[in-house]
Amino acid sequence: MSLAAWVAAHGYLSVAGLLLISALGLPLPAGLALILGGAAAHGGTLNLFVLLPLCVIAENIGASVLYTGGRMTGWWLLGRLCRLTIDPEVCIFRSADFFYERGPRVLLVARFIPGLNSMAPPLAGSLNMRPLKFWTLDFCGAMLHVGTWVAVGYFLSHYIKLVTQALAVVGHVALGFVLVALAGYAALWAFIKMRDRRYRNVERVSADEVVERLANPDPSRPIVIADVRSHGYYDPGMQRIKNSIRVEPNRLGAELDALRETLAPECDIYVYCSCVRDATSIRIAHAMETRGTRVRVIEGGLRAWVKSGCPTEPVPAGELRHLPRFE
Repeated sequence: MSLAAWVAAHGYLSVAGLLLISALGLPLPAGLALILGGAAAHGGTLNLFVLLPLCVIAENIGASVLYTGGRMTGWWLLGRLCRLTIDPEVCIFRSADFFYERGPRVLLVARFIPGLNSMAPPLAGSLNMRPLKFWTLDFCGAMLHVGTWVAVGYFLSHYIKLVTQALAVVGHVALGFVLVALAGYAALWAFIKMRDRRYRNVERVSADEVVERLANPDPSRPIVIADVRSHGYYDPGMQRIKNSIRVEPNRLGAELDALRETLAPECDIYVYCSCVRDATSIRIAHAMETRGTRVRVIEGGLRAWVKSGCPTEPVPAGELRHLPRFE
């Protein structure tokens, strides 16, 4: 069944349900559902004055759940939302920088920006935006988003009908999504392969190997373990590998200059993060090696270290970074 037929068959529930799930962070075609809902309203299948408030409420509920999650869990939820991206650290901080630099009003247009649509509500919660202010801006943003796409579907319903009929000749609308998804996956796979080609020479070691080195130290080769996470330094109570040092990945040049002044050249440096595929660790290790510093990546990062039962410690309060608050 095509998406258009599904909307026609299930009515308000199909559009509102898809919007709610999309607002909770899943990559579903919310805009297309609204366009088809608008076209259905023009054809008399749906009532426009029921469709509009129902869709706005659905988007508000989803955004409110993410906002509450961000307010209660801080950067943990953001890390989860970014976990499957190529570089979760970059995902989090680019979104945070974009959000904070432009202020709370970014909530008005966040739903139109891929990636930011699911990141803005938990970011607002993490930055302690007042609930009333969030709900006001989010409500206005939802009205703008819903109204825009429903209007497109309503006033261009004739052309949308022609497009869906043409697609039905060669297959369901879902076929188009499958092809787009496959093309996107292929492009992502090619990008990852090209990126990994640069990093193929980065040396990786297991957590157990590092622990063994620590248990049998070589005085001529001191060991330094560097934590290159970012979001692990925003939440009080977060853990890190015991006796590891902090290397801020977002200002690597200055950090390397400081390391050269404090560490002996013969030190063996190990880096770790909490990203999928050790993305940040590999990127930082590669950058450090291009500057003449030999670095190894601890495979699996902090998770592998903890899973192996290796010692950790709380991140010192003095090293926690406090973001500005939207209070």
